[in-house]
This record gives sequence, structure tokens and C-alpha cells, in this order.
Amino acid sequence: MGRVTASPVELIVLVDDEGRAIGTMPKPEVHHGETPLHRAFSAYLFDDAGRLLVTRRAKDKQTFPGMWTNTVCGHPGPDEADGEAIARRAGFELGLGVTGIRPALPGYRYRAEFLGVVENEICPVYVGRFTGTPAPEPSEVWEWELLDWAAFRHRQETEGDAWSPWCREQARLIEDAGLHTA
Repeated sequence: MGRVTASPVELIVLVDDEGRAIGTMPKPEVHHGETPLHRAFSAYLFDDAGRLLVTRRAKDKQTFPGMWTNTVCGHPGPDEADGEAIARRAGFELGLGVTGIRPALPGYRYRAEFLGVVENEICPVYVGRFTGTPAPEPSEVWEWELLDWAAFRHRQETEGDAWSPWCREQARLIEDAGLHTA
């Protein structure tokens, strides 16, 4: 798959407590000490052998730089379905295609703070498969690994804060629900 380019100004959809859109804001203005509630997604993508692709966020990212996390996270644009947003971000961040995307935690919501920057998201979680060979966009992904689920969970348990807080919580919930395969 060829590299997908990002739009020049990504608009983030602001939402109320029920997840209804109430406006938009340019991405550079959203994340700060009082981040408004907004739409997002997290995706856990597996290869044909059942290994999970995990990524380490680029060191220069505004939120949670240098932390390990799930395959891809992002924000659906106005009028963009989550599946389309997952495909867009997987293409841009990793040069990958996606298939078989399905909801794992459709009602997931979280708030986390790191270095004075807050994440405050209604963030459905999805599982699926990726196609292609990862070719990371350096501004997004520092490095990546393929791990079987047990190794992934062991790394989270032993490395703790090296992993994003949402990924640690989501992984536990996905496992508890028996949805940790694609």
C-alpha cells in the first residue's frame, strides 16, 4: 500500500457526555491542560499469524511521546466513520491496509494526563487485521514490534509506564472480554 498523506489541518470533533457532536477544533488547539471531550478511536491490528502490531509513539508527539501503545490511535474527522479513520491513520502512520475491523469496546471513554497535557476522549476500541509491511512515518511512529498477546501483556506488566495508560487499560478490558484476536 502506498503512503497516505495527512490533510493540512486535521479537525477534531468535540462531543458532549453522550458522544453527540457539538463542534470542531483544529487538532493543534485541542490537547492542553483543559482538553475538551472529543471523539477518538484505538485500533489493535494483528497479522495473519495472530501477532499484534504495537507501536512506539514518536518522541516529538504532543501527547504521550515515546510511549509504547496499540497499533494506531487517532481522531475521526467530521462525518468520517471510525473504520474509514482507522484505515486513513494506518495508511498514514504505518503505510498499511486494514481489513476485518470490528468493535471490541464500543463505549470506551478515558481521561489521562502526562506532562501537563490531557487526553479526554470518547474512544471506541476496535480489533482487526493489517495488510502490508509496516513502513512508519517518523513524525508518528518511533518503532514497532509484532508480539503474541501473552508477550504483549507481559511487557505491559513488567514495563508499566513505558506503555500509554489507555493501552494498558484497553488491553485488560479486551482480554477480559475474550476479544484479543482478530
